[in-house]
Amino acid sequence: MNRKLSLWLAIALMMFPQIAETIYSPALTDISNGFRVSANEAGQTLSLYFFAFALGVIIWGRLCDVIGRRPTMLAGLFIYAIACIGVFMTDNFSVLLILRMLSAFGAAVGSVGTQTIMRDVYSGEELAKVFSVMGAAIALSPAIGMLSGSLLVSYAGYQGVFSGLALLAVVLLLWSTIALPESRPATIKTAPLAETAIKMLKDKQIAKTILLIAFFNISLFAYYQLAPFMFDNQGYSASTFGYSGIVLAIGVGIGSYINKALLSHHWQCEKLVLLASIIAVISAVGIYLLRNHISFIIPMMTSVVAYGIAIPNILATALAQYKDRLGTAGALLGLFYYLLIGGGLALAGWGQSLAITLLICSIGALLLSFSRQTAK
Repeated sequence: MNRKLSLWLAIALMMFPQIAETIYSPALTDISNGFRVSANEAGQTLSLYFFAFALGVIIWGRLCDVIGRRPTMLAGLFIYAIACIGVFMTDNFSVLLILRMLSAFGAAVGSVGTQTIMRDVYSGEELAKVFSVMGAAIALSPAIGMLSGSLLVSYAGYQGVFSGLALLAVVLLLWSTIALPESRPATIKTAPLAETAIKMLKDKQIAKTILLIAFFNISLFAYYQLAPFMFDNQGYSASTFGYSGIVLAIGVGIGSYINKALLSHHWQCEKLVLLASIIAVISAVGIYLLRNHISFIIPMMTSVVAYGIAIPNILATALAQYKDRLGTAGALLGLFYYLLIGGGLALAGWGQSLAITLLICSIGALLLSFSRQTAK
C-alpha cells in the first residue's frame, strides 16, 4: 500500500451501501402513497436494488484486479452520487426504480472494493478480527439508516430521505478522492473470469458459503422490507418503526461482544456460524409466535445478534483458497449471493410474511452449518 487505509474511511465505505438501503425503508409507506403504488410495488424496490447491486459487485470486483482498487472505488462512488442526485429530482416512479438500481450498481463498489482492500492487508485470524469490527459496523448501519430515515421522513417526507442520500453520496466521493490509497499488489495476476467462476461453482464449500450469506442477509433485510407495513397495519408511525433500530442496535452490540469474546477463546469460525444458526432458528420461532404484536421486535433483536456473529466469520473464511485472485473471486462471490438475496427478497415481498421468511432462512442456515461442521 502506498498509504495506510484509514479505518474510519473503511468502515464508512462498508457501511454506506446498507445505510443507503435502510434509510429508504421508513419512507416506503410514504413512497407508496406519494407515487400511488401498492405496498408490494414499493417494497420490490428493495429486491431490484439487490439485483443491480449484484451486477455492480461482479464488475467492480473485476476492475479492482484489472485497473486497481482506488480508481475502481472512485468510479463506483461517482456513479452512485449522480444516481442519488437524480433520485432526489424525479417525480416518476419508473424513473425512481431505474435510478435506485443505478445507485445500487455504484454502491456495490463500497462492499467488494473495501473487502478486497482488507484482504490485501490481513489474513487468517487477524482478518477474522478485522471483519468482526467490520461486521459490527455493517450490522449497526441498518439501524443508523432506519433512525436517520425515520427522522427525515417525519420532517420532509420521502424527499427528505432522497436529499439525505444525495448528501451522503457527495461526502463519500470527496472523502475517498482525498484519502483512499491504492492497495493492489504489484505482482497480482488477473485471473480469467470464466475460469474462476467455473472453479468456484465446482467448490462445494463456496456453494455453502453463498447460501449461508444469502440466508442471513435475507433474514435481516426482510425486516426492512416488510416491517414498515407491519408497523403501519398495527397503527404505528414511520418514526416508531425507525426507533425500532435502537433495539436492533442493541442486538448488534451483543452479537459483536459475543463474537469477539469467543474468538479470543479460540472458537473456530465454523462453530460460531453454527451457534448463530441456532440463535436464528429460536428467534424466527419467537417472531412467528409474536407476529401480530409489536413485541415481535424482541426476537428480531436476537435474530440480529445471530447475523452479527455469523457474517464476519463466514466472510473471513470464504476466499481462503483464492488468494491469487481475490478481486475476481470476491466479485463472483458477491454476484452469487446478491442474486440470491434479491430473489429471496422478491419472494418475501410477494409472500408478505416476515415470520415465514425468517423460519425458512434460519432452518436453511442451520442445516448448512451442520453440514459444514460434519465435513471438517
